[in-house]
Amino acid sequence: MKLLKIVASLAVACCLFVGTAAAQKTARLAYVEWACSVATTHIAGAILEKKGYDVRLTSVAMTAMWASVAAGDSDAMLSAWLPVTHADVYAQYKDQVVDLGPNFVGARLGLVVPEYVTIDSITEMAEHADKFDGRIVGIDPGAGMSQSIDEAIADNTSGLGVFRHLTGSDAIMVASLQQAIRENKWIVVPGWQPHWKFGAWDLKFLADPDGIFGAEETIHTMVRKDLEKDNPELFAFFRDFDWLQLPWESVLVENKEGVDPRQSAAEFVEANWETIENLMQK
Repeated sequence: MKLLKIVASLAVACCLFVGTAAAQKTARLAYVEWACSVATTHIAGAILEKKGYDVRLTSVAMTAMWASVAAGDSDAMLSAWLPVTHADVYAQYKDQVVDLGPNFVGARLGLVVPEYVTIDSITEMAEHADKFDGRIVGIDPGAGMSQSIDEAIADNTSGLGVFRHLTGSDAIMVASLQQAIRENKWIVVPGWQPHWKFGAWDLKFLADPDGIFGAEETIHTMVRKDLEKDNPELFAFFRDFDWLQLPWESVLVENKEGVDPRQSAAEFVEANWETIENLMQK
């Protein structure tokens, strides 16, 4: 009888140990349906899956992404645009997340038009508002760029007070841009690099002399407060992995062409595994 109790106790302890280990091998990542966010998050997920993690990716709105990491519902995000685009939400949550630094530098954002549009500055838009049908075709309303556009319109910065801002999503914005280009019509949309649309069409940023969108930005990785204590291995991956040395932009093009993001990420990771392993060892 004692032997049975000992065996049973060992079995329970073993189950508890296995359960704890399994829990520690879970990685929860939040992202936004922006081209670069989708690509980098799915690549990170594919890498972690090869390392034995049960990866859970959750697509949310921008503010919900920050809130999810701050609340500990997600372990990490790779889509924090600083110092300007996400300044407000960063100020709100900076004490509840850990900033692990940039995973992309030289990011640029602003208003973008097709190359055939014959103006070069945001300050010229008001003169041609009728050609733009009086509208800026935007992305999700919670995005930092959307807030910058709304503020510029409210304050009539660069004369944008004559425009309407139609928010929606990255997909709707791209579809509208594609249709306008097909019909050779004028259109203005928020744009950022990295984004596959700059490889698909001849586009240009409009000069921003009034600094509506600030200067070049960096995209940072943010993790939840207790991640280093709860899962040192996962924390170290996000802290040490050198995204700047990984040529992941090709995944943007594949996703744009309709490849499932999980598939394109998995294929990319498989094809570049030797490079990725070297980056994880630095």
